[in-house]
Amino acid sequence: MKRWVWLVVLLAARAALADVPVALYRLDPLGLDAERAVRLEALFRAELERMTQRVLPNRASIDAALAREMGLRGCGGEPACLAAIGRKLGAAQVVHGNVAQLGESYVVNLKLIDSAKGTEIRRVSETLKGNADDLIEAVRVAAYRLVRPEELKGAIAILCDLPGALVDVDGKPAGRTPLARLIDGLDVGKHTVTLEAKGYSPFNAQVEVRFQKTTDVVVRLLLTGGPIPPDHTPDAPWYASPWMYAGVGVVAVLTGILIGRALAKDPTIDCAKDPAACMAR
Repeated sequence: MKRWVWLVVLLAARAALADVPVALYRLDPLGLDAERAVRLEALFRAELERMTQRVLPNRASIDAALAREMGLRGCGGEPACLAAIGRKLGAAQVVHGNVAQLGESYVVNLKLIDSAKGTEIRRVSETLKGNADDLIEAVRVAAYRLVRPEELKGAIAILCDLPGALVDVDGKPAGRTPLARLIDGLDVGKHTVTLEAKGYSPFNAQVEVRFQKTTDVVVRLLLTGGPIPPDHTPDAPWYASPWMYAGVGVVAVLTGILIGRALAKDPTIDCAKDPAACMAR
């Protein structure tokens, strides 16, 4: 009876493992408690499933498939035995690696093996750190970098206050502002963004492109020479100085007084009071 039960379990496991594009064998813990390593392994497996849109074998299914393969169960990560495990699981490729804790971070080393050829396709080493969301993002990047590096892309959006500025990314022309669309299809990592316009100081910056995200780059181009600092006022000409205005005001007041006095004198001559003045006329 037990042999029949075991046979049913084995056949079910093989059916579940048939024709999968990639299988994650395991992540070996290096100085890390097994529980955390298992959680990271499950996270990687879930990301591979999301990437391939296939249900991949879990650890229990793999153990059942390799139950009677003593040589394969003791595989230490050599390409030959990993390829044999891949073929046993019906997977075109198989992933194996290890994970270690470094302070608050995890260092994951992964390699991808071709099951048919028994050769290593690619390997990556990634540092996973941050909170839970950051950790998930880092796992996604590591999985794509290992299995589908050609899809590890992001985009940049240029927002500039000056129309007609020439935009370059990594030395290649990307158009003039305002750009009609995103600058997409960029590899994850740092890229050099440059904006230039006649009469304006050029803008140059290193921009981080993230996986399947758009990085906004807001640029305000400055006139050549830069703007006048807000706490500085250019020297005014002499005729516009406050002392000049004060002097003109004083002269105007004195002139008005003199003119008023002159106009206040009566031009009529009284001969009874001043006979000499009348005789002089």
